[in-house]
Amino acid sequence: MSYLLTTAQGSLEAVIDDNCGMKKFLNIANTLSDELAINFSNKFDNSDSVDWMFLYKGHLLTLHYNIYNGVSICSDDSKHNDAVNELARLLEQRLY
Repeated sequence: MSYLLTTAQGSLEAVIDDNCGMKKFLNIANTLSDELAINFSNKFDNSDSVDWMFLYKGHLLTLHYNIYNGVSICSDDSKHNDAVNELARLLEQRLY
């Protein structure tokens, strides 16, 4: 089950799974791509974290993976909070 965190700037981060590996991240990315026709535009891969950006209903969001914190969906702007929350709920229904 996912849960929501709020940043100091007021934007949401929806934690999809806080105890998982890269395989789960790729499973979530495939679900977004296959079932919701999402295309990832920018992909930033580091040794301990991955950020893949995408548009969802006109909102710029990020699929984030960190080896310590798991997989989450977030945005840098609080005006995208509803989209983050909606997408987290959709993923929760499809993955669990």
